[in-house]
Amino acid sequence: MLEIQGLVKKYGNFKALDNLNLSVERGSVFGFVGPNGAGKTTTMKIVSGLLSATEGSVIVDGKDYSRDPEKLKEKIGYMPDFFGVYDNLKVMEYMDFYCGAYYIPYKDRPKLIENLLEIVDLKEKKDFYVDSLSRGMKQRLCLARSLVHDPELLILDEPASGLDPRARVEMKEILKDLSAMGKTIIISSHILSELSEMCTDIGIFDKGKLLMQGTVNDILKKVSKKKIIKLEPLLLDERIVPYLEENPYISGIIERNTNIEFYFSGDNNELSNILTGLIKKDIKLISFTEKEGSLEEIFMQITGGAEKND
Repeated sequence: MLEIQGLVKKYGNFKALDNLNLSVERGSVFGFVGPNGAGKTTTMKIVSGLLSATEGSVIVDGKDYSRDPEKLKEKIGYMPDFFGVYDNLKVMEYMDFYCGAYYIPYKDRPKLIENLLEIVDLKEKKDFYVDSLSRGMKQRLCLARSLVHDPELLILDEPASGLDPRARVEMKEILKDLSAMGKTIIISSHILSELSEMCTDIGIFDKGKLLMQGTVNDILKKVSKKKIIKLEPLLLDERIVPYLEENPYISGIIERNTNIEFYFSGDNNELSNILTGLIKKDIKLISFTEKEGSLEEIFMQITGGAEKND
């Protein structure tokens, strides 16, 4: 659906994007991960036709729109990280304004707006003033307005920024529904755990470059040769940790309440031997499983540290 080739964006001598290459499959939910200033928003604005690239090309649905950004906007719905100010506009008026911007016929607008507000769960707020809505409702309204022209590709810059936990869950559910409808979605966020739950693939950005791309689990396997094993005994047993410490393939043992986690660098045969040894010691286990790596762990390993400021 989206192919970025050799994308460069310069501001004087500074390169915001440095020969960026990226591919997003149709129907996927792709997450942009990276510290502030990594190039995520710059990439999104170029793909959306809001910013011109210094070099490179952006191909959407097999066509290069670099010389026709207006045509590109017909295929893309863009949701910025800042809602903007709309004084004295009701929700219906706000949506009608954007329908007009995309030349939606007057006769088609009421039904379209009603359907979009239903998708984002704002149907009951249609006669409310925009400024009276909560932050979460404004974000959902902004998402609805990006859908008025039925775009194939949605680009959402920090859609959960500043939202409380309940509003983030609501936004996440809406995005899942849109994905099920066949939309290709690109999301940037600093809420890494939520990206890992929502995205089929992620791209890790730093200093204007794409460092790695793939599923969370595939990237974790490339980054770390160690597995994270989690075991939960039926009853706490002081013999478990000493037994694990004796194994040369085990490191980083952590006790978390009733669970024990550790890094394991051996093969499946060695892992089977560990489980067999616990059973022979008559240690009853509720579970003994490989834990999926978190997006935070991947991000820290690849970028080499904490997030930087702009």
